[in-house]
This record gives sequence, structure tokens and C-alpha cells, in this order.
Amino acid sequence: MANSIALAQKFQPLLDEVYKRESLTSIFDVTAARMNFVGADTVKVFKTDMDGLADYDRNGGFKSGSVTGAWETFKLSQDRGVSFMVDRMDNEETLGMAFGTLAGEFIRTKVVPELDAYRFSKLAGATGITKATAADIAADTDVAAMIDTALAEMGDNEVPREGLVCFMSEKTYSAFKGNITRYLANENGVNREINSYNGIPIVRVPKNRFNTGITLNDGESKFGYEIPKTTSFPINFMLIHPSAVTQVTKHALPRIFDPDTNQKADAWQFDYRVYHDIFTFEKKANGIYLSAAATANA
Repeated sequence: MANSIALAQKFQPLLDEVYKRESLTSIFDVTAARMNFVGADTVKVFKTDMDGLADYDRNGGFKSGSVTGAWETFKLSQDRGVSFMVDRMDNEETLGMAFGTLAGEFIRTKVVPELDAYRFSKLAGATGITKATAADIAADTDVAAMIDTALAEMGDNEVPREGLVCFMSEKTYSAFKGNITRYLANENGVNREINSYNGIPIVRVPKNRFNTGITLNDGESKFGYEIPKTTSFPINFMLIHPSAVTQVTKHALPRIFDPDTNQKADAWQFDYRVYHDIFTFEKKANGIYLSAAATANA
């Protein structure tokens, strides 16, 4: 088993790297300096609060203010995992190409879409966020005007412009791009891509990850989650400031059993587990702006 543990430690950085590269929401993960794990599924996140200005007294001087820094405890509600087996004969050498491909593809095609879909749906239903009037996007929809309205409202709520990220569905992006005249032509062709709007990065999100509600499957299933019909609505776009959310992801060290240890089959066994969740700060919920469709998924 010592060798299997060493191989699991070798695969951990690979899994983390694929997650960071493929997940659209990984940019909101809390840094290690601001969090402290207490057990497997509980985390403490450091946050601060302070008093505002007061009148200066020329006789008494400064009035006392207070600043507090404390660790807030969050319970991760999502504890997900699965076990795979790769037949001994399908793996030419110890954890060779077959096993390596399995791990990387699993994170990219199964784990990442589920994590993104869960996070967007939870933020969409969070208390205190700002929501636009529901509207279906058409080819002639003035998406830029909708974003301008969102930015104006967020500005009035003291949400910093710096750091904002605009997540946008492909359908919304198509309408957005189609109503903005922008061509960059060179000898290699024409580029009509729009990567930012007024300095705010635009991140395009596939429709299966961008809905107001999802249902997580429990048990054997090709997909780890489903999009409910009639009760879930496609998201047009979301503006999110990092200060409004706390997002924690912990990939548990994979358990790897060689064929001689595995008592179920003559195969390598790969057990993967991830703890994760996303939370909104009550006082900063206006750092999230949601525009969703008026017509539910069908």
C-alpha cells in the first residue's frame, strides 16, 4: 500500500491543476491564508468588520472605534465521490496512460461541470442578491443596456467595479456580440470576439452549467446532476464580485488500490472524493447581480 499512497500523492497535483484550468468558478476559491480546515467538511474563513468615521473632538481627540477579525465557521454541504476500476490488463504499467487519462477526463468532464452548475444555482437563489426583471434573450436584445443597468445599480450599492466578473450564457453572448459593432481585421481573418465590457471580464458559460436550479444525483448515473424542467430557469448573465462570496474546494487525497490489494476485481481501483460549497456574505450580497430568463427550462 505504501506504493499506492505515493502514487495517490503524485496524482493530487494533476487533479488540482485540471480543476483550476477547467472550472469557470475556481477564481473564487478562498486562498489558503484565509481559511483553516477543521476536519474534512468544516472550514473556518477569516473575515473582518470595523466602525466608520466619527466627529473629531478638539478637546477629547479621536473617538474610539473598533475593528474585529474573527474566524467564521462554515459547514460544507457537498460531499461527493465515486469509485472507478481499471482492469489490470488495460493498464500496461503501474498507473500508466489508461489510469492517467481516466483521472484527468473525470475531473474535466464530470467534476468541473457539476461544481460550476451547483455554485451558479446556489448563488442565484441566495438571499439578498440583486435580481433583474426576468427576461428571455432574443437576437435583437440590447444586452449591453441590461449590463449598464446592472452596473449602475451595483455602483449605487457601493460594489467596487474593480474585480467584477460578468458570467454570460452563450445565447446571451451571441445577442450581445451581434448588437455591438466590432471588427478586428488582419491578414489572418476577422475577430469579433468580445472578452471584456468596460474593463469587466466576460466569462462564457455553457447552458448546462448556468441555471437557477439543479438536482444532484445520488447513485449510479452518467451525469452527476440534472436540470429540473419547469422549476429551473436559464441564467442570462451574472455579475459577481469576489468579496461577496466564500468558496471552498477540497479535493481529498485519492485512494488508489493496486490489483493485488483490490478484493473486488483484478483491477486498479481509484476512489475520488471532493468536499465543496459556496457561501454569500449577508452584508455583501448586493455584490451579486442576476439576470435570468422568464421561460423555464423545458
